[in-house]
Amino acid sequence: MTDIDIHGGLIKQLQDAQAKFGYVSQHEVKRISKEFNIAESEIYGVITFYSQFRLKPLGKHTIKVCRGTACHVSGSLELVTEVRELLGLLDGEDTTKDLRFTLEEVACLGCCSLAPAVMINKDVFGKVNRDKLSKILESYK
Repeated sequence: MTDIDIHGGLIKQLQDAQAKFGYVSQHEVKRISKEFNIAESEIYGVITFYSQFRLKPLGKHTIKVCRGTACHVSGSLELVTEVRELLGLLDGEDTTKDLRFTLEEVACLGCCSLAPAVMINKDVFGKVNRDKLSKILESYK
């Protein structure tokens, strides 16, 4: 098999694992490593290269805070800090321990006129401030 065959099949396996479990677990990496007869480190290299793959499970609710220019100048960085505080997320963490919430900072939500904007699952909230953010998050608990 060529590198293209191996990597094409590898990516498909990773996509399948993530679709099934919500992320690519260490167990799945080991299984795929044996199946393709390639080093786990190479698989981790592919996983970390492509932003579509996750090595940790997502929370039930995904909170996306827009960090685009309009949202940035309207205070989205403070919203990120506030979300982290309200959810008790430590540095380096993006998902709550109870797997209820995952926080993502995104480049743009396409809602510049609503800056700063936050999306939870498929719901978009505009002109979000600290008070509004707290009430929004409470409604998802």
